[in-house]
Amino acid sequence: MNEFKTYHPIVNFIYFVFVIGFSCFLMRPVCLCISLVCAFAYSVILNGTKAIKTNLLYMLPIIIAMALINPAFNHEGITIIKYLPSGNPLTLESVAYGIAAAIMIASVICWFSCYNEVMTSDKFIYLFSRIIPSLSLILSMTLRFVPRFSAQIKVVADAQRCMGRDVSNGSIIKRAKCGLAVLSIMTTWALENAIETADSMKSRGYGHSGRTAFSIFTFDKRDKKVLLCIIILGIYTLAGYMSDGMYFRYFPSMKANDISVFSLSVFIAYLALCMCPIIIEVWEAARWKAIKSKI
Repeated sequence: MNEFKTYHPIVNFIYFVFVIGFSCFLMRPVCLCISLVCAFAYSVILNGTKAIKTNLLYMLPIIIAMALINPAFNHEGITIIKYLPSGNPLTLESVAYGIAAAIMIASVICWFSCYNEVMTSDKFIYLFSRIIPSLSLILSMTLRFVPRFSAQIKVVADAQRCMGRDVSNGSIIKRAKCGLAVLSIMTTWALENAIETADSMKSRGYGHSGRTAFSIFTFDKRDKKVLLCIIILGIYTLAGYMSDGMYFRYFPSMKANDISVFSLSVFIAYLALCMCPIIIEVWEAARWKAIKSKI
């Protein structure tokens, strides 16, 4: 189930620009929780239940580590909990900021995992091929190369293991030799693959003037509606941020603006923005279920 992926690339790209950007700058605890929960939920929708284990495997260590490390180096804040053996104070504000920063990083990582699933290389090239053709091609090839390299190195390692050259068994010297053999094979494979790619692009006329490109993307009414909704919610959230409607500080003491009708509406707009793909998935699933029930 990935209905949002079928929308026009400009819709997908603008959405992720908004949510990833807001996730980096909106440090109010409510906003951090909204971003993390929505990113986690959408990643589960995209990748299934395996995303739960993967996300927790990365998120929990990050949150715990930053929550512990930040107070050890950051001693700002006026609410002293206790004094460390070094004599430096452990403050409530530094602990809270460490947890907030960890949640921010975890949510951004989660959003980027969703971005990589939705924004494929062909979408990226479609959007930026005419603006920055060389850079878009390099980024697309890089993003495509990493998963291919990972898959190929697994194939090579399995083949070497069948020949008795297992990198996980034996002495350190033996494992190092086996690892170097795998690395040598992968280096040769990467160079050969680069030459084949260059020859293929040259034979297809890449870089020649007047060369056309095939595209399957069309911007229809459905895309217009969703894009308009995303832009309105994004601009409204940005206006709330610029007008300090979502203001929150951690140092020297934790302080936030009072909840008003405007700030509450900004929180709702931000929640709706983050939940856009989830709403689309649920809506389309309900529509499909209704259609099936009528057959």
